[in-house]
Amino acid sequence: MPLRIIRQDITKMEVDAIVNAANTALQMGGGVCGAIFRAAGADRLQAACDRLAPIPTGGAAITPGFSLPAKYVIHAAGPVYSRWKKQQCRALLRSAYLESLKLARANGCESVAFPLISSGIYGYPKDEALEVARLSITEFLADSDMEVFLVVFDRASFVLSSALLGGVESYISEHYAAGQSPERSFLPVEKHAFRAAAPGAAAAMPMMAPRQGIEEMLQNLDAPFSDTLLKLIDAKGKTDAEVYKGANLDRKLFSKIRTVKGYTPKKPTILALAVSLELTLSETDSLLERAGYALSHASKFDVIVEYFIVRQRYDIFEINEVLFQYDQPLLGS
Repeated sequence: MPLRIIRQDITKMEVDAIVNAANTALQMGGGVCGAIFRAAGADRLQAACDRLAPIPTGGAAITPGFSLPAKYVIHAAGPVYSRWKKQQCRALLRSAYLESLKLARANGCESVAFPLISSGIYGYPKDEALEVARLSITEFLADSDMEVFLVVFDRASFVLSSALLGGVESYISEHYAAGQSPERSFLPVEKHAFRAAAPGAAAAMPMMAPRQGIEEMLQNLDAPFSDTLLKLIDAKGKTDAEVYKGANLDRKLFSKIRTVKGYTPKKPTILALAVSLELTLSETDSLLERAGYALSHASKFDVIVEYFIVRQRYDIFEINEVLFQYDQPLLGS
């Protein structure tokens, strides 16, 4: 199952469990913690917490969700940040995420929503807190099927590293041409050329010679997208699980892409697969062509994804963090 970054009020998430950024005494606090207690019913949630308190820093405990849409609240105690104990803080924050996910799995949860733990009054730098969250959650998802949301209430609470953001901004400034004609177009494919399709548009019709009949056109169609995908997976020496997890795809969607003849996924899904397969830019172009799409410098979404592919940075979650920052669609499910 994928990891998704969304802007939402975590108390309104309809998931199996939401995570509360708790203190070790499991007492109602301010910020996200206070909002969760109030939405659940402060008296009942506090009574349930009192039976489990205290918990260690880096630990987690689970209670019913009471009046929340979520069935459970998982209370995770992140560290108070200290720049003199960075490694210890990082280890404890990682533990808070992993212990929460283990509790969710043990209680049969299939979907969990996290805030950015320790990034509020506990003072953890937001860009570092985001990195620990991403790495911890993806580590867990490598061996588990669970839908995980990283919930951001407002833009101010979502901060990327200046080095990453600076590199992307420079690339966008150099390559993005809003409102202009696409600078990139399709390369010829094996049997016919396609007209370049606008980002997100349906597959364009192949350009056929005037005297070519429908029967001949059908006989000359390229291999289905699914056949091409399977050949790429074999060529890259990857398993199906490695590919759909690396692409941040739901297993059911990947199965549909793989087995349903004639099914063509949307452009963000194809690009997610290209990232997971660690394709070069030209290989990505060819895969997009198969489905009737192209990368365009008139699309900020395309330019951002191209930036990472050109630099061979194939971490789907890092790419999605940048896309989220720029209010673009995310890769994957």
